[in-house]
Amino acid sequence: MVVSESTHVAPPPAPEAKEARATAVKRRLWLRRLLQGQELVIAVIGVALAIFFSIYSSAFSSQSNVATLSTYVAPIMIFGIAEVFVLTLGEIDLSVGEVYVLSPFLVVYLHDAGLGVLGGIVISLVACAAIGLINGLITVLLNVPSFITTLGTVFALQGIVLLSSNGIQINPAGSGTIAKILGGSTYSPIIWALAIAVVGHIVFRRTTFGLHVTAVGGNQTASGEAGVRVGAVKIWCFVLCSLLGGLIGILDGYRIGSLNPGTDGLTMMFYGVAAAVIGGTALTGGRGTMIGAGIGAIVLGVLEDGFNIIGINAFAYQLVLGLAILGAMILNIQLERTRSGRGSGSLARLITRLGGRRATSS
Repeated sequence: MVVSESTHVAPPPAPEAKEARATAVKRRLWLRRLLQGQELVIAVIGVALAIFFSIYSSAFSSQSNVATLSTYVAPIMIFGIAEVFVLTLGEIDLSVGEVYVLSPFLVVYLHDAGLGVLGGIVISLVACAAIGLINGLITVLLNVPSFITTLGTVFALQGIVLLSSNGIQINPAGSGTIAKILGGSTYSPIIWALAIAVVGHIVFRRTTFGLHVTAVGGNQTASGEAGVRVGAVKIWCFVLCSLLGGLIGILDGYRIGSLNPGTDGLTMMFYGVAAAVIGGTALTGGRGTMIGAGIGAIVLGVLEDGFNIIGINAFAYQLVLGLAILGAMILNIQLERTRSGRGSGSLARLITRLGGRRATSS
């Protein structure tokens, strides 16, 4: 006697259920892409800040203030781009701020020695690159932490500037067309900054060198085993960082019209690091974004300029800057956990899950 067993076949899901699941998946994917694109998040914040300051005071959107805003943004943007090279490696270059102070003085000294303005600029930039080369060699060959290496370079360069200038302000070398192109014109610094951001983005995303920088920052051992010349990549990043620091020093010298040996280059460097971190570059290495550094610089410039216009105490800017760095670092960590699939309780994964649940319930 054969006993037949009845099999229960589940009915096909209703069209409404299929549509709800599809909506949930789409919403979760959209939220995940949004969270992983920190540049977009920071850009939206920057636009919101600009709208707020424009509504609060019409002076913020005036043509004269746009020129002022560009002077805030340009040096921070170039510093941020310079630091992205080394931060992506998990390193840092503190000395780029003093390279910024030294380079225009070198141009003046070389000009007075008979090399002319262009010759002075070229040799000055070569000297700045050599400083980066020294930093890289000490860090790579002698295994000295980059923080210590570049901290020592900071004080050495500061002493060179003060001794050579006797602590006296001087005027930059040259005038006329060269001075206008190299920062003397109203918008030339921001044009230089945007051009450097575009070139830096191409180098980072479209060249083998940029791929190697990210790979070394993510896993140095694996990169070396894969054939990447880890030491050479690190040294070149320090060279590029110092080279860009020297360039912005020359641009700012012509923009301001005077060279002060007591300029606090270290603070400018930290503003650049803040712009890079806020824009999405990870201090732990493995992730860097030139466009994000540029957007971060714009956000910082908008904040500083907007605070000045509406009359908020300058000390408040430092408070906001510190909180912004902390918030950016927390967001960076959450994004890394989301990308790697680790940390189910992380903030980013929680948001994407909530997004999916809301779509399902709706």
